[in-house]
Amino acid sequence: MNDPLLTTVEIEPQGAVRASVIWMHGLGADAHDFEPIVPELGLPAEWGLRFVFPNAPLRPVTINGGMRMRAWYDVFSLDLPRQEDAEGVQNSAQAINALLEREQQRGVPSERIVLAGFSQGGAMALHTGLRYPQRLAGILALSCYLPLASRLPQERQPIQQNTALFMAHGDEDAVIPLRYGRQSADLMKNLGYPVEWRDYGMGHEVCWGEIRDIADWFRRIF
Repeated sequence: MNDPLLTTVEIEPQGAVRASVIWMHGLGADAHDFEPIVPELGLPAEWGLRFVFPNAPLRPVTINGGMRMRAWYDVFSLDLPRQEDAEGVQNSAQAINALLEREQQRGVPSERIVLAGFSQGGAMALHTGLRYPQRLAGILALSCYLPLASRLPQERQPIQQNTALFMAHGDEDAVIPLRYGRQSADLMKNLGYPVEWRDYGMGHEVCWGEIRDIADWFRRIF
């Protein structure tokens, strides 16, 4: 990845910026994918939330016949834990770290930043957030799993031990089956993380009940 700073779509608050949410999209989508969710959350304007939606790099994706698309890392097969693109995950983590640093340079302290994502983007929020050396406000991981899970005990940062962590999944998800999300949540719970888990009667998507629960979670951490 030659350019460490990803291109982004951003939604600025009307007043001063007091906190930021960096929200990663899923495989094959782009930075506009979750832009419409912001007004649906109904969060108070006085919180001064800036939403940053980065574009993943364009890369060939093996399970899609090598077609180039926006992806945070390659996917070799649907049997997710067996063979993972460690280099791709780590490169994307570096790029997300650069966005975290930029938010701090723009005046938002790390403890006022949420890392969020859906599917591959949620996987990157978990991977990057738990390894980030400065305390974050929270990690929001939707319809995803923890990549490179076996490395987490050695690579995690103790400062994130009590960071708010919300995971949600559809129990009819045919893309990333529910069991992958549950296994990741259980692993993190066993490591002492305060994982808040929700599942919904849906597929690989987002539903209204989930949006309400995400809004409630934001209200609790901010």
